[in-house]
Amino acid sequence: MTTTRSPPPPPPRARRAVASPSEQLAAAHVHVQPTTISLQPSNKKDLSKSKKILRRVRSVFRSFPINIPPACKIPVPLHDGHVHLHGGPRMTGTLFGYRKARVNIVIQENPRCLPLLVLELAIPTGKLLQDMGLGLVRIALECEKKPAEKTKIIDEPIWTMYCNGRKSGYGVKRKATDEDLGFMQMLHGVSMGAGVLPTATDANNDQEGDLTYMRAQFERVIGSKDSETYYMSTPDGNDGPELSIFFVRV
Repeated sequence: MTTTRSPPPPPPRARRAVASPSEQLAAAHVHVQPTTISLQPSNKKDLSKSKKILRRVRSVFRSFPINIPPACKIPVPLHDGHVHLHGGPRMTGTLFGYRKARVNIVIQENPRCLPLLVLELAIPTGKLLQDMGLGLVRIALECEKKPAEKTKIIDEPIWTMYCNGRKSGYGVKRKATDEDLGFMQMLHGVSMGAGVLPTATDANNDQEGDLTYMRAQFERVIGSKDSETYYMSTPDGNDGPELSIFFVRV
């Protein structure tokens, strides 16, 4: 009979001595690796220099004069295609008359209103239209200034007329006649244009030519109680006939 022997028991493990807290702290202190932190030099001096430079630059800019740009004077198209240049209210101006007779100028608030001003100028209608076709025409109407003047300048009865700097007779204000009102009634649907008006008889046509007209928008600019100007406006602002009428008391 064979007897099986059991393996001998393992030898008892040696009990590790428990270290005191101070010994544990000392051991931990020994194994801790010191961490090295690289410190950058202070930029305080550089920052102070940059601030000084910035302050100098600002002081230089503050020393520059402040220039405010002027208001834009580029023509601004209006809703009806005209060009608004001077900022004044728009009026309707009509030049009409027989070609060989004196020209008449009628100013209205709009084509359906009664005339505010009717002028008769000592220049033939055909001659004025011809000059306008060649370039800008400036008509200056001058009258004498009186002390304590209370009359509106456009209500003066008579003016000395200068056309492009040359004395050209006189301009006279008159009341609108029935014939004038009839012509304005024919043109009440016209805001701008030129042509020939029909007349009741052809006798005047043979002697003084056709009854022609030109209608355009004018800008009314009141400078003072002694000056007032009407500027003709054209659709494109550059090409086409142009006319300026100046009323001045001197």
